[in-house]
Amino acid sequence: MNHPPVVEWTEADQPRSARWRSENGAPPPRRIVIADDRTKADDAYRLACEGTALLWRGDFHNARQLLTAMARRIDRRPRKTPPADVTQAFHLHRAAQNHRARILGMLLVPLDAALTVPLHRAPDVREACIRAYGPGEPDCGEAATGREAATEGPDPTATLVSLRELLALIGANEWRKKGVEIPALGGDRIHPHYGVFSPARGEYVDLVAEAPLPTEELAFDIGTGTGVLASVLARRGVRRIVATDQDPRALACARENTARLGVAGQVDVIEADLFPAGRAPLVVCNPPWVPAKPTSPVEHAVYDPGNRMLHGFLNGLADHLTPDGEGWLILSDLAEHLGLRPHTELLDAFTQAGLTVLGRLDVTPRHPRARDTSDPLHVARAAEVTSLWRLGLADRTASAPR
Repeated sequence: MNHPPVVEWTEADQPRSARWRSENGAPPPRRIVIADDRTKADDAYRLACEGTALLWRGDFHNARQLLTAMARRIDRRPRKTPPADVTQAFHLHRAAQNHRARILGMLLVPLDAALTVPLHRAPDVREACIRAYGPGEPDCGEAATGREAATEGPDPTATLVSLRELLALIGANEWRKKGVEIPALGGDRIHPHYGVFSPARGEYVDLVAEAPLPTEELAFDIGTGTGVLASVLARRGVRRIVATDQDPRALACARENTARLGVAGQVDVIEADLFPAGRAPLVVCNPPWVPAKPTSPVEHAVYDPGNRMLHGFLNGLADHLTPDGEGWLILSDLAEHLGLRPHTELLDAFTQAGLTVLGRLDVTPRHPRARDTSDPLHVARAAEVTSLWRLGLADRTASAPR
């Protein structure tokens, strides 16, 4: 079993150590200093920029205020004029996001063995931590190393996490309890788990609800995530849906949602890398739409280096589609407007995979970013279109792609 990394620091002239936890894969900080209610925002920001993490020992609400103050110092830095080249603007935007996340991730809080935050006025985070980390993690009941087992002090710490990540866990848990209303499900809600992409942008769900069904017998839902598309197909009358994913969180999320919606008897949720065994007359996939590197668990639903899932779906579709069946590819063209994928690449991929276009449904985005002229990627977002491509085997009669 691989143990989590261990971080070390000095506190009250005593060596201390604890496990390091980062869902985003951030490396353990090399240097940690103690911070509390007396710490000034300018000093905290300077230390974070230098690569020094701050372990908070003061009031929890004051820690949140300090995090907000550090964010303001990042935001008030003079902004450069966005480059005219939209691709360069995208890469600079991602770099700025990563820089912001790194700086704000330097403010740390402790989690004790009971998954509580031993700070004044700290909220109850146990449920959020268990739902994100799992019931057996962090493994606080055992020492990570012999050195940690020997550590003593008045306030022993089991795990350190960034406050920013902990707040994200709390927010995700609230979304999980509240759920996201889905008009295509008659107003019923989908409850996303931590790290599983929320169907808050519902236009792609509406496309699946509106496209003409080629079958009510069997469908595959590739990369099911929350299970929202499988649930929509079940509500539309498809008698059996096999929904696949390889993320344990997504599998648990999809099973919970289909059970909550009363369609678990129609939907089999199984672990698979893309396709299940066999063929179906309808195969649906909504892959990540931007070929770039994800930096957090939930970003895997948006960013996919090299379009791995997109090309994996297209290249495998012919082997999992019945002769008269349809493959539904639901894909945003944002990557094309960002200069990250030429339009011809998608059409060429259809041809190379032995597929032809039977039709296409389009929808424009409704999210606020599409209308935010201050967004550095506004030009691309305003032009974005999400399409449901109806694909069939190339040897059947089909219309030419648009």
